[in-house]
Amino acid sequence: MGKQRRSRAQPNRANPIAKPVKPPADPELAALREAKILPVLKDLQSPDPKSRTAAAGAIANIVQDTKCRKLLLREQVVPIVLTETLTDSSIDSRAAGWEILRELMQEEEADFCVHLYRLDILTAIEHATKSIIETLTASEPSFTKLLKAQQRLVWNMTSSLLSLLGALSVARDEILGAIVANHTILRFLFRLVSTDSIPQEVFEEALSCLMTMSEDNFPLGQAITDDQETRCYDQLLKLQAAGGPRSVLACGVLHNVFSSLQWLDHSPGKDGACDALLVPTLSRALEPITSSGGKTNGHGTPNEAGIAQVALEILASIGTDMQVTLEKGNRPQPGAKTDEEWNGIDETDAMEVDGGSDEDDGDNDDKDGSGKDDDDLEGDDDGDEDDDDEDGIADLDADMERVTGADDIASPGDLNDLPTMRELIRQAVPQLIRLTKLTIHNEDDMAVQAHAFSALNNIAWTFSCIEFADGENANIFAVWAPAAKKIWRKTIAPILEADNADLKLATLVASLAWAVARSLNGETPTDGTQHRRFMALYEAAKRHDAASATANETAAQTASNEDKEQEDPFQSLSIKCIGVLGSLAGHPADVNVNREVGVFLMTLLSHADTPAVDVIESLDQIYDIYGDEEAPCDKVFWNDGFLKHLEDLTPRLKTIAKGIDKRKMEELRLRADEVVLNLARFIQYKKKHAPC
Repeated sequence: MGKQRRSRAQPNRANPIAKPVKPPADPELAALREAKILPVLKDLQSPDPKSRTAAAGAIANIVQDTKCRKLLLREQVVPIVLTETLTDSSIDSRAAGWEILRELMQEEEADFCVHLYRLDILTAIEHATKSIIETLTASEPSFTKLLKAQQRLVWNMTSSLLSLLGALSVARDEILGAIVANHTILRFLFRLVSTDSIPQEVFEEALSCLMTMSEDNFPLGQAITDDQETRCYDQLLKLQAAGGPRSVLACGVLHNVFSSLQWLDHSPGKDGACDALLVPTLSRALEPITSSGGKTNGHGTPNEAGIAQVALEILASIGTDMQVTLEKGNRPQPGAKTDEEWNGIDETDAMEVDGGSDEDDGDNDDKDGSGKDDDDLEGDDDGDEDDDDEDGIADLDADMERVTGADDIASPGDLNDLPTMRELIRQAVPQLIRLTKLTIHNEDDMAVQAHAFSALNNIAWTFSCIEFADGENANIFAVWAPAAKKIWRKTIAPILEADNADLKLATLVASLAWAVARSLNGETPTDGTQHRRFMALYEAAKRHDAASATANETAAQTASNEDKEQEDPFQSLSIKCIGVLGSLAGHPADVNVNREVGVFLMTLLSHADTPAVDVIESLDQIYDIYGDEEAPCDKVFWNDGFLKHLEDLTPRLKTIAKGIDKRKMEELRLRADEVVLNLARFIQYKKKHAPC
């Protein structure tokens, strides 16, 4: 029989996984560690409950100090808190432990949340939320009969848990999925929404957390509507109808629920629920907001500006989602005839042009085939919008050309089948116009104004994607056009006339102007000179870009420039100015305006230093402006020799396209390749339709 090996295990052996923490090399940090960090950590693990509680509170207070926080993390404070403090018999210690983790989460980078998740923080949260639910629902003693100090500890712990859940849910989709799959945590959130005695601050935190988690989250949306224990969904409906800050946050959760469950105008949910229910509440929440930090006559609460921004973000999201509503509610039926022509060139004709054929049978003016992105749809977070029309000739999307049919609406000007659109125009747009004209006194005013522009921008871009040419969707246009013209006169024109030097504001205005002009299809109420403002604004933007490039010499500036390269080049101020000019110059624009814009765009194309993205957008606008040979402005194209300019540009354009690295700038290269293909088609098409 083999000899049994003697165990070499020693009593009280140290943790073989733990690594001894070396003192920092910096003498100042080493002294701080000895004097402040090690003693408080020792007390945190003391057998004396009072010492543990005092130490936990002390750590929560010093975490915001960068040096102390880094030293505490070096000394493994997180595992100590997770394994010892959060399981302490004293509720004071547990509350302080959750406060420590919240402070660390707020001060550290986002990957700290991933670190907590890997340390199984959700199990600790589950136990804590279960304990709080039991405390809130206990009958003997009832929560309301507890001492105020005890209630305050419960609410402090609740606040810390909500902050952690909110941060964890946005760290990674995997973490959010695990949270939503945890029935106890969801029950905790639903219970808070249904509790009357909850403090205002904690209640708002609960709604904010639920709003963050519910965005694009079908399982959570389903769980909210299915909850029978607390009837969370019914409670949210009551809150949104009651008014006040809670109603705005409730609207945020409900909007996410409606969106995730696809409760749209054409497919409403329970009792006809869709975003149309929320727009009046959100619009009313904006009524008291004036300047001076978003306060009413200087007497508002400090949080009013923040609540106003949340309301504006929700309206911006609703404005964007309206496009999804239109697409899903009005897709052509199988076998239905669709018009896929672009300014006289349909798909067949485009192929024939490539092959040298001269057949043509089209006369439709498709305004959506522009190659333009639905710019600056922020909120965002964003965010976040799709480019539904990549170019004006190839691969058109028939669904977006006929995004809704006139026959689907009862009568002209009647939007009863599109209640969200109706409410946005009638109730939200007037408030948004007002807020874009705020007198700026501080950063709160500036933020409210920027969010108002973003909401208007999203709404306008949705309407700009609807086909209004040849009387299509006349009922929608009849309701939208007056609002769009008011936006131009009351918001866009005054800022243009003020000649403001703020390029951030100019970018917001230019994006909105592009969407409005594009949607009005030649009916923009310009004074005949405003196109020159956008030409000047384009030049100002290019000077600013040139100055910024010259200043990029230090390491910090170089890093900033690298970040800038990651931004979408089609979202720049210069691109928006080109887009506005193209929309203002199309038929039925004044011929003189058309000539000025046409010459301006051709001049941009002739300059060797014009950025590739500007060249691409300028060509897309030229295709739109001069794609219809029957329009009066076609004479400008021929009389001013634009065709020769385009022919001369062809070799350089191919070089520009080949010079774009598709691995670093995939969309830019794709758009460049398309514009090269379309330029050849466009030139041949114009030659085929040259005046006799």
